[in-house]
Amino acid sequence: MNVFLTGATGYIGSRVLLALSGAGHSVTALVRDPSRVRGGEARLVTGDMRDRDLVRGLAAEADAVIATATPGDASSAEADRDFVGAVLDGLRPGATLVRTGGIWVHGPGADLTEETPLAPPALVAWREEIDNRALTAPGIRSLLVEPGVVHGYGAGIPALVFAGAQVGDPAALQLIGPGTQHWATVHVDDLADLYVATLTTGATGERFLAVSGDSPSVTALGEVASRRLGLDGRVVAEDPAGTVARLGGFGEALLMDQQASGEKARRVFDWKPSRPTLLEAFAAGEYDPA
Repeated sequence: MNVFLTGATGYIGSRVLLALSGAGHSVTALVRDPSRVRGGEARLVTGDMRDRDLVRGLAAEADAVIATATPGDASSAEADRDFVGAVLDGLRPGATLVRTGGIWVHGPGADLTEETPLAPPALVAWREEIDNRALTAPGIRSLLVEPGVVHGYGAGIPALVFAGAQVGDPAALQLIGPGTQHWATVHVDDLADLYVATLTTGATGERFLAVSGDSPSVTALGEVASRRLGLDGRVVAEDPAGTVARLGGFGEALLMDQQASGEKARRVFDWKPSRPTLLEAFAAGEYDPA
């Protein structure tokens, strides 16, 4: 299949490129800096996801679009809205669009599913309108992948756990928030496998929580990190107001208690997450500071 991929130099997209190449797909990757592409076979096109004419033309050439790119700043909503509009203008009838959302839009919950009513924090509240527009677009097969907290290779949000302040005497690692909240997680390579699976299976308009079923508490993560840092597992909670003051809207999202199994993706795609869990990665030293 001829796949137009965005985000090929990013944390998720770079692993998706490798997975697509490994599965025998032909990939056209839109990148701002071709020198940052690491591995995978692709035709590289230099440009930006905000270039509507370029995006429309690349979408018109493709059998499928997989979108993993985002500015990750205040311009994200506008950039994604423009990108989706250009892709929908360009895609041929019957083509596939796979976009990246996020589990945060479902709000807190001990057993989140794709049917859980949306309750997004302010940081991602803009997603709903754009997600709905893409999922209901006529004439194409459109799906939404909603990753949890992505981990692997010492990168991503989990690295923040190790960056917590060391406070007290004896020193203890400061958690992100109270520590009682859980994070629904997924290894980046398992996530990449799921994107590849969506190309051939799954009905239009469907969303899929991309989580492994492992939802550790922040306290459990902090205790392992504390031991790796030589603090004997000592941790201290952070007042939620302090977390928000320190991290803003991002901190508000990290305070949510989210647990999910990802059962739908397993059932529909026969997806089998198999990489180490986040706790296992922490214990193995994958996230130890350099």
